[in-house]
Amino acid sequence: MDFELSDDQATLHAEALALAKQFSLDYWLERDAKSEYPWDFIRAFADHGWLETMIPEQYGGAGLGITEAALLLHAICRSGAGTSGASAIHFYMFPPAPIIRFGSEEMKQKYLPRMAKAEIVMAFGITEPNAGSDLSRITTKATRVGDDGWSISGQKVWTTNAQNADKILLIARTSERNDERPLDGLTLFFTDLDRERCEIRRIEKLGRAAIDSNEVFIDGLEATDADVVGEVGQGFKALLDGLNPERIVIAMEAVGIGRAALELATEYARTRVVFGRPIGQNQAIAHPLAEAWAELEAAELMSLKAAARFDAGLSCGKEANAAKYLAAEASFRACDAALQTFGGFGYAKEYHVERLWREVRLYRLAPVSNQLILNYIAQHVLDLPRSY
Repeated sequence: MDFELSDDQATLHAEALALAKQFSLDYWLERDAKSEYPWDFIRAFADHGWLETMIPEQYGGAGLGITEAALLLHAICRSGAGTSGASAIHFYMFPPAPIIRFGSEEMKQKYLPRMAKAEIVMAFGITEPNAGSDLSRITTKATRVGDDGWSISGQKVWTTNAQNADKILLIARTSERNDERPLDGLTLFFTDLDRERCEIRRIEKLGRAAIDSNEVFIDGLEATDADVVGEVGQGFKALLDGLNPERIVIAMEAVGIGRAALELATEYARTRVVFGRPIGQNQAIAHPLAEAWAELEAAELMSLKAAARFDAGLSCGKEANAAKYLAAEASFRACDAALQTFGGFGYAKEYHVERLWREVRLYRLAPVSNQLILNYIAQHVLDLPRSY
């Protein structure tokens, strides 16, 4: 059993970290304050080929694995970019995953090379206000128009990138819900985000202000059969295929944010002198930071184990879910300990830890809540009765 990264993986992480660190903590403070999309950050990663990581070689990509994607996003978060930087790159890599796996050859040839060069901005329209985590209850509908057309109407919420996107990946009902097979009848579309057919309202939120989240009201959005990802009525399968790898990468993002906060806190604890001694000499400061380090190490190891299993073609559901849970908890505690280390200054934006604290809280909620993760483990690992 080898816990070390390969030379190529270590180089990837080091180079991505070096590039991300060219964008200072003050840069991210300004993006957060102004709610500005980090276009120059995205272009820098596109210019260095990092957006190609998950795209197969035949479509202009690098064709690398989940381990490499996880290391890339970890490096971005480790630099202090937080979710504002990670999400900007994440959404060029994982929302396209259903297209990579289930899109038609024509769709892949047309769009994947452009995605690798950041020539397409994609919105991701899955969640609905009255469905939440129960995807079978979505009410957005796609109705047949003519021989090969569709008209889509409904509402999405927490749709990322819609302020800037020219395309949207969205799921809609193409047949009525069946209680026996509730997830059948869902179809995944990749189509133009037509502003004449979609009203987009930005959601003001706790963190990650640089990356917009939106309500989208859809009225007669047009699509064709060529815009269907996979098979009509089988859209959930296309989404399900990407759940485990996304949870692995999300876990590594969270760990990266926790490590960035821990670095800020330990440097402050070494240099901040109160009552004639550095505050890091006090166990009330030192122990929470030491605990945070240990918990982040454990979460990272579980994440890398899950990534290795996925890349080897092995089942990784329990590992991916456990990694996401452990990382979300460990990273929040690390950021909270860091903020506490700074005392009152931790509450001040100029010291940066409050932004990391706000942003890392998201991972306890998304892309799936930690409570649902525990439900999964209880049912599928411990063989306990289903709770919902």
